Amino acid sequence: MNASEVLNFVARLRTGEFDDDAAAGIDLISALEDLKNAGSAHQATVTDAVANSIAAERKAKGRPKAEWRKGVASQIGLARRESPNRGGRLLGLARALVHEMPHTHARLRSGELNEWRATLIARETACLTAEDRRSIDEQLCSDSATLKNLGDNAIERRARALAAELDPASVARRKARAFEQRRASTRPHPDFMCEFKVMTSMDRGVSMWATLRRDADSLVGVGDERRTRDQIMADLAFERITGTARAASGAAVSVNLVISDETLFGHDSKPAHLSGYGEIPASIARKLVADAAASPVRTELRKLYAEPLSGALTAMESKARSFPTALATLIDVRDRTCRTPWCDAPIRHRDHIRSHAHGGATSAHNGAGLCAACNYAKEADGWTSTPKRAEPRAIHVYDFETPTGHRYSSLAPPMPVARRYCSFVEHEFAEEYAAKLLATIHRAA
Repeated sequence: MNASEVLNFVARLRTGEFDDDAAAGIDLISALEDLKNAGSAHQATVTDAVANSIAAERKAKGRPKAEWRKGVASQIGLARRESPNRGGRLLGLARALVHEMPHTHARLRSGELNEWRATLIARETACLTAEDRRSIDEQLCSDSATLKNLGDNAIERRARALAAELDPASVARRKARAFEQRRASTRPHPDFMCEFKVMTSMDRGVSMWATLRRDADSLVGVGDERRTRDQIMADLAFERITGTARAASGAAVSVNLVISDETLFGHDSKPAHLSGYGEIPASIARKLVADAAASPVRTELRKLYAEPLSGALTAMESKARSFPTALATLIDVRDRTCRTPWCDAPIRHRDHIRSHAHGGATSAHNGAGLCAACNYAKEADGWTSTPKRAEPRAIHVYDFETPTGHRYSSLAPPMPVARRYCSFVEHEFAEEYAAKLLATIHRAA
């Protein structure tokens, strides 16, 4: 394939027409997405070949090794209408895909993965050796079903979790270096808006967000109907930073860390899940637990029962019309983010998969965490959703169909259970963590 053939095809796309059939249009959109992704994969192949060709030519001319790839990133950036800096990152991605991540490259070429998601996998494995990176590449992308329906954040978290499990030491070093880069910054947005960002450690960031969320919920609860929850959180952040308001006292801020018993007591290296952030290395999770147990802050230990082989969370049932607090918490912990495929938005609604009006139960099996937009979308005409039959050891799944007749499945992420099953009584507890855990339980009581 050469540039003329591609440009001729682009010309055909420019003059193509669409017959206004909605179902056919959805199929065409999907096919064009496959085309874009396959084009990105071919760009990566050609980018690596161009860099190698230029380097080989300069080597043959006797140029110093330091000059073999000089300026190549700028050429790549120009060809892709990007800055030289962006061109360098695209060149690095191309080399990683071609030489160290063949399965990710294959998923991109098949259209099942887009360039940004391939970039996320490459970024989260950049601190590893080439051999470890190939191992994660195989685990994530050798089977197309592994990443099916996952959005950007879910793919990023899964790659990060595997990296943390495979080489926790390098991830811990990376975390320590990253904390030194903490900072605050601003970024202009359209319509005279501005984004204020604080780059800090995950535990600090999640705690700040949880505090704002708690206090915003309390204001919504007492009838602040003029502002949305997000607007209230933004206003509270401004008021507290500038000193015009202070945080409410008395109400607890809840930050959930889901960790297997084996990992907690040092018998396994399976990553834990920090709500609002994602997977974190076992060593860092244990330190968070130990620090929390040793601090004056109230800490609670809650037992979650998950099927040890599949990681499916045990269901709870209720006869109530709305999801009670405990059941809503279970759904939040189980689903983590919006259950719509490829949507990573935070959960705002706990929705009845089969509507309550049509006999749907208020239960974990018939409940799903959704963002507001996805919940409102499924209320439109023509959307149907059905929970799959509950299996004792199965991950929670439900199917839904859009008005154009296209079907999708939503699969809950597994709990971070240990690789091998072991009950609490079989453990030889690590004394340090057992003592702190005991103190935590007494304090919570």
